[in-house]
Amino acid sequence: MSAMDVQRASRTVVVSNPQGLHARPAHEFVKLASQFQAKIELVKGHERVDGKSILALLTLAAGPGTELRIEAEGGDAETALEALAELLAHNFAEDNPNNEA
Repeated sequence: MSAMDVQRASRTVVVSNPQGLHARPAHEFVKLASQFQAKIELVKGHERVDGKSILALLTLAAGPGTELRIEAEGGDAETALEALAELLAHNFAEDNPNNEA
C-alpha cells in the first residue's frame, strides 16, 4: 500500500456527556477504537493523544462542551470515525442511569 492509498478522515465533535470524558466513557471510546486497524487520535487545541489509550484520553481533561477532533488514518478510517462520532453523540450510553447488570 502506498502513501496515496492511506485513508484519512477527521470530524469535530463536542463532548455532550454532563460528566465529560471521564474513566467510563474513555474506556468505551478505547474499546471501540481498538476494534479498528486505523490509527485513531483525539485532538483538543494543541494536544494530540492516542485514541486507543485510556490514560491518554484522560489527560485531555475534556469536560462537557469541550470540542474535540477525532482523526483516523488507515484502511478503515471512515468506518472508525463514524462509529466513534456516534458513540460521542449518544453520550456513551450514559443517558440511562440504570444500566446496572
